[in-house]
Amino acid sequence: MRFNLFGLILLLLSQSAWAAAKIEHWQTAQGSRVYFVHTGGLPMADIRVVFDAGSARDGAQFGIASLTSALLDSGAANLSADDIAQRFESVGAQYGAGVSEDMAWLSVRTLTDRALFDKALATFETVLSQPAFNEADFQREKARTLAGLKHREESPGEIAGIAFNKAVFGDHPYAHPEAGLIETVAPLTAADLKAFYQRYYVASNAMVVIVGDLSRQQAEQAADQLLTKLTQGEKPAEIPPVTMPSQTSEQHIEFPSTQTHVLVGLPGTYRKDPDYFALYVGNHILGGGSMVSRLFEEVREKRGLAYGAYSVFAPMYRQGPFMMSLQTRNDQTGQALQVLRQTFAEFLAKGPSDAELTAAKQNITGGFALRLDTNAKLSDYVAMIGFYQQPLDYLDTFQSKVEAVSVEQIKDAFARRVKPELLQTVTVGGAAAKPTPAKQAKATEAEAEAGE
Repeated sequence: MRFNLFGLILLLLSQSAWAAAKIEHWQTAQGSRVYFVHTGGLPMADIRVVFDAGSARDGAQFGIASLTSALLDSGAANLSADDIAQRFESVGAQYGAGVSEDMAWLSVRTLTDRALFDKALATFETVLSQPAFNEADFQREKARTLAGLKHREESPGEIAGIAFNKAVFGDHPYAHPEAGLIETVAPLTAADLKAFYQRYYVASNAMVVIVGDLSRQQAEQAADQLLTKLTQGEKPAEIPPVTMPSQTSEQHIEFPSTQTHVLVGLPGTYRKDPDYFALYVGNHILGGGSMVSRLFEEVREKRGLAYGAYSVFAPMYRQGPFMMSLQTRNDQTGQALQVLRQTFAEFLAKGPSDAELTAAKQNITGGFALRLDTNAKLSDYVAMIGFYQQPLDYLDTFQSKVEAVSVEQIKDAFARRVKPELLQTVTVGGAAAKPTPAKQAKATEAEAEAGE
């Protein structure tokens, strides 16, 4: 057996880097939470300010969280968008912003040389605390957003995703797309965005993540500077619980394409779920492990029905979606869907084998260090840990928790949490696409349980 010595050295270095990462945590005078990791070696820092201001806070104005985030660097105080971009570029800093269902964030990556760092931080603080929401900037960003939403109507994958989330989440705030809908974005005004900003971008709703070559004192000063001009405000009420579907459903949407997108699932797991690791490891075997998963093997390798097939749990503050997905020729949709359901039913009935579990654990833990080999990747994890208030030793205990998962735990967790009689099925494609009838699906599941 040949060993790649250079690769082994890199792996050992990256493992020691993440294992040694110590997350420090404190609160500012305004009550904002701060999470800091000192990393040496490179004179850089990644800073992120996170708010509970994702698309789940849109209310009836679907898309307002996303549009607010996009407009922040279009003008702030007396600076134009070009001024802001030039100030960041002049010191080699990179600005970013975005939203998910749960959160909105702004970020900056900067060198830690004092003069460069101070200018980048001052510009970042201006964008964060003094956005202008000028009418001209708003109209330009709104027009760009509406053009993107119109273009989305030409994508069967996007259409399938929107319909799937609606089927899974119903009227819950997780149901609508982050960018909104044409009919909800079109009426938005600059005043609406300003009101959203004033409600959610406040100190009591803020969290700061700092990862880089800074001292604890420098990190404290940076966090205080960023938040000092934010109003105190109030933290919003908790996002309501997700309600499980009452029964299974199947929906087909006609689209003039040669391929059909197939999505099957229901509400799955959440960040503080005690079943999280059993579901996570089990899903790696079912369809999360890409080319070594059961769905990939049964759908693609054995039958050639799709280029790929996968499954995923997307944990959020509340239950995010569990989804199995594939894309296949219109005339093969019924067969591909039948194989997907049969594979899933067999996994529920028998669980993974010992060999599959061992391989999954090795795959997950063996590659974990590479997910944390840069400040940017580490800041992603620290932001997740902080926002969802996970234990500060989450990264240190991750591998041991994966290793502790057993076959019986996976079977038990899937049996309780992923019920076939509640699965929602959405297909989007050409006329030849016909989902497998519910009766046939139940018969297939019965066959799998019988071991046929």
